[in-house]
Amino acid sequence: MSVATSPATPASAATAQAPLRVALVGNPNCGKTALFNRLTGSRQKVANYAGVTVERKEGYFVAPSGRQVRILDLPGAYSLHATSLDEAITRDVCMGNRPGEAVPDLLVSVVDATNLRLHLRFVLELRRLGLPMVVVLNMSDAAERRGIRIDRDKLAAALGVPVVQTVAVRRGGAAAL
Repeated sequence: MSVATSPATPASAATAQAPLRVALVGNPNCGKTALFNRLTGSRQKVANYAGVTVERKEGYFVAPSGRQVRILDLPGAYSLHATSLDEAITRDVCMGNRPGEAVPDLLVSVVDATNLRLHLRFVLELRRLGLPMVVVLNMSDAAERRGIRIDRDKLAAALGVPVVQTVAVRRGGAAAL
């Protein structure tokens, strides 16, 4: 995967399209920023406490197809019914209510595979927006160590969206995405 550090970096001679706008969304501490760093080559702060990402962060990378992708790392949220500034930012970006910000082309809903039940409510809420979406089962290695087995095909069929497994903190951990 090639990494672009600014929107001025050409994606490829064959691709003159606008960058694909992708929003990373999910509950706090599910690995959104780790995935953002893995995809973009950034080194954004990652910590296990609330409020680490309190504004959206933006990065770019070039997909294997040559298409440039603009990634937004949104603050953690439990719901689109915002009860905090973090959740309001996430809601507004996902719904296209931020000035100068279009609705994302794709939502990447990052969930902690070790605690799937907690994350599914927000996934279902995001699905109701009707936007293209992928669910990322992050920390799948930790889930396996705990004996948690998730049938990706059944989950994808139930949600109506693709489901991929990742380990965002490992090199190559986002290859499935």
